[in-house]
Amino acid sequence: MRFGINSFLFTSPFTTKSTGLLKKFKTWGFDTVEIPIEDPSHIDPAKVKAAAEKAGIAIGSVCACMGPGRDLRGSAADQKTGVTYVKAIIDQAAAMGCPRVIGPVYSVVGKADAVDPKQQQKEFALVVKNLKALAKHAEKKGVEICVEPLNRFETDFLNTCDQGLKLIKAVKSPAVKLHLDTFHMNIEEKNQAAAIKKAGNLLGHFHACGSDRGTPGNDHIDWVPIVKALKAVKYKGDVVIESFTTDVKVIARAAAIWRKMEPTRNEIATKGLKFLKGAFGKK
Repeated sequence: MRFGINSFLFTSPFTTKSTGLLKKFKTWGFDTVEIPIEDPSHIDPAKVKAAAEKAGIAIGSVCACMGPGRDLRGSAADQKTGVTYVKAIIDQAAAMGCPRVIGPVYSVVGKADAVDPKQQQKEFALVVKNLKALAKHAEKKGVEICVEPLNRFETDFLNTCDQGLKLIKAVKSPAVKLHLDTFHMNIEEKNQAAAIKKAGNLLGHFHACGSDRGTPGNDHIDWVPIVKALKAVKYKGDVVIESFTTDVKVIARAAAIWRKMEPTRNEIATKGLKFLKGAFGKK
């Protein structure tokens, strides 16, 4: 198990020049970095890979940024744009030696509305169809797609572990797994540990975030059963801090972060990592 940090805490968008952050992350003790690729043109995969190797940190995951027009359940144009984008970041992940693409790889974030059951079935079928095509591409590239349920305010499509597992089982690909996040689970799950155990060996990625989307450990989440559940299912993937700050204005607005969670964003990273290593019994 490795501990990682999502670069959204410090910059948006992540570009090739942003690799200057990697040495800092390694110095703090992170094993991996999670890179959100807002647009494939923002990075040169070869240069980012070389910078990560020089810093001694692994690129553990590429975060899909499902912005406007990237919707696997939307219009024909949006589906095409979404599939093209996800294929491109799968290719970039493979080029960087990164094993997985993670996030809400199904719909534009923020699309949350009541739809009738027939429309839900139609949208589910569209996502399955598009994910099957993406899964075939990911299999060829040796990359996993880890699908993340979000809370009800960010999507109406996948909110829970059960819904995520239903989608994964419908796609029927070894390249598609589940991505769980303590912030979203804190809102949607009856019991976070039970959800982790239900995911079992289909759990491919994990975000450790505070209940206020801040520092893990400086919140009201009961982390003891969460850690026990991850160990019980023999989770071997990354545990990544994906917290946000008012310092990165674009992300703060998108994630509804209106106040400081800690005096500095560095403290979210360093305090969070110290807490997680203690919780998991790691030095």
